[in-house]
Amino acid sequence: MPKQVDYEDRRRQIAEAVCLLISRSGMEAVSLRDVAAQADVSMGAVQRCFRTKDEMLLFALEHISRRVSERANTKIAASSTPQSASTLLTRTLSEIALVEEESRAEAHVWLAFVAQAATSEQLAKVLHDTYAKLHDLLTWLIRFGQDTNEMRKELDPGREAHTLLALADGLTAHVLVGHHTPQSALAVLERHTSQLATIKGPSTASPSATGAATKATAFDAAN
Repeated sequence: MPKQVDYEDRRRQIAEAVCLLISRSGMEAVSLRDVAAQADVSMGAVQRCFRTKDEMLLFALEHISRRVSERANTKIAASSTPQSASTLLTRTLSEIALVEEESRAEAHVWLAFVAQAATSEQLAKVLHDTYAKLHDLLTWLIRFGQDTNEMRKELDPGREAHTLLALADGLTAHVLVGHHTPQSALAVLERHTSQLATIKGPSTASPSATGAATKATAFDAAN
């Protein structure tokens, strides 16, 4: 009996291959033959999953966008101990910025897609939607900090979220080209999030395991 293949698993397998090729050699390395070889599938299998190269690239971008978003979500929900809103915000920004050493390959892929999106309306739409969801998450975290008296009440959460998202996005490129180290980039993020803090300490309603789960739910809703 022929082996049954899960269609979505195969598509994700091919998307991973696309991302690996881009991280190693850039967008120009993505050919049907090379993707099939990297994914260890036939060229026919790739063509059955994706009708065109553009469709394959679009799915690969959606795949890496989900992966970055899921990791940011995991950072928020992972700890069972109370964490300050500023700590949660900084950790989320570090995931968005892709400045950690383990995120270097994803940073290469992300910037390649950003460059390609300048001439692709479909890729630009996926990036637009991803940035909108991340902006919503950062806005929510800042509001959470205001609710727990950790962040200044006079702040406009949406405006601050725009600033922080642009900062994190810019640091992705700065780390890749060596203008910042991962450590100095994280220090920049921490310095900017600390400027949102109130002078007095946070209220006793610091996020607990239940609070983390609430944040995870809110982020899922944003996605």
